[in-house]
Amino acid sequence: MLIVVAAALTDGEGCVLMARRPAGKQHAGLWEFPGGKVEPGEKPAAALARELREELAIEVERSALVPVAFSESASHRHLVLLLYRCRSWRGEPQPLDAAEIRWVAVDRLTELDMPPADRPLAKALAAER
Repeated sequence: MLIVVAAALTDGEGCVLMARRPAGKQHAGLWEFPGGKVEPGEKPAAALARELREELAIEVERSALVPVAFSESASHRHLVLLLYRCRSWRGEPQPLDAAEIRWVAVDRLTELDMPPADRPLAKALAAER
C-alpha cells in the first residue's frame, strides 16, 4: 500500500492551488492537489510539508495542515491519498515539479481532468462550501 499526502492550499478568496502533472509521469497533463509520497518512518504532515517545499518552494508549518478527507485507488497498486487543507504558508508557490499551477474556485474543481484518487477529494471540498 502506498500512502500519499496532498494539500488543498486555499487562498483568501476560497480558490485552491492545483498542479498539472508534467509530461513523462503517470497521469501526465492531469490536474492534482500538490503533494507526494510518505517516506518510511515519516509522519504524513511532515511528508506534506517536505513535498510542498520540494514541489512549490513554499514553507508550511505542520500545525497549519488540517485533515479534510481521504480517498483510495487501486488502479495499478493500492493507494491511500490523505488530503489536508492549508490556509497559510510562506513564499510564493512556484511550479518546480509541475507543468503549471493554477488557482481554481472550489466549485470548479470537479471540472478539471484529474487522476482517479483526486476526484473524490475535489467533491469533498466542493461539498464543504
